[in-house]
Amino acid sequence: MYSPPYNRLEDRAELIEFMRANSFVLLVTGTGGTLYASHLPAQVSLEGDKIVLDMHMARNNPQWREFFDEEVLVVFSGPHAYVSPRWYEEKERVPTWNYAAVHAYGIPKIVNERSAKHESQRRLVAMLDPQWLPEFDGLRAQYVSSMLEGIVNFEIEVTRLETRWKLSQNRTRREQELIATQLAASSDSGERALAALTRKHLVGD
Repeated sequence: MYSPPYNRLEDRAELIEFMRANSFVLLVTGTGGTLYASHLPAQVSLEGDKIVLDMHMARNNPQWREFFDEEVLVVFSGPHAYVSPRWYEEKERVPTWNYAAVHAYGIPKIVNERSAKHESQRRLVAMLDPQWLPEFDGLRAQYVSSMLEGIVNFEIEVTRLETRWKLSQNRTRREQELIATQLAASSDSGERALAALTRKHLVGD
């Protein structure tokens, strides 16, 4: 991912927080042959200094059959928005699009053990729908086995990360503040989130 030095995120804690908050990801495989892309939930965990992604997809999805001990790409996308030249203090400007994104790379390893697959799904329910967790725990064993057979679980130990926090850091702090003010006034929650992120990364902070 093209990312000038002033757009790169170096704060590991903020990076992990971002990945967990934007964990519906795009998994891309086959860069050396047939391209596949799937939109999937990802659980982001820390194992010592390592970042591990716990994921699954439908067994009928052919993408998992393309896991050949080769690196794959997982894209985490955050808030994004159009930025109008009208918002700048300097009038000789052009439109742009601001956003935050993380590209994570690693080699997927399929998890076949039934108990591990079940625990992975239980963690996902606990994270996304804790009120339903007792119902999940009460599902019939036969039904659960059938559901687990229908998915493929896999883990990706992240080997490298690319980040881009494109928040107009190449402009003045004053212009960043003007952009954030406009975004914060929007009725769109994503634009307001981008305003907050921009204010967190003002030039000179």
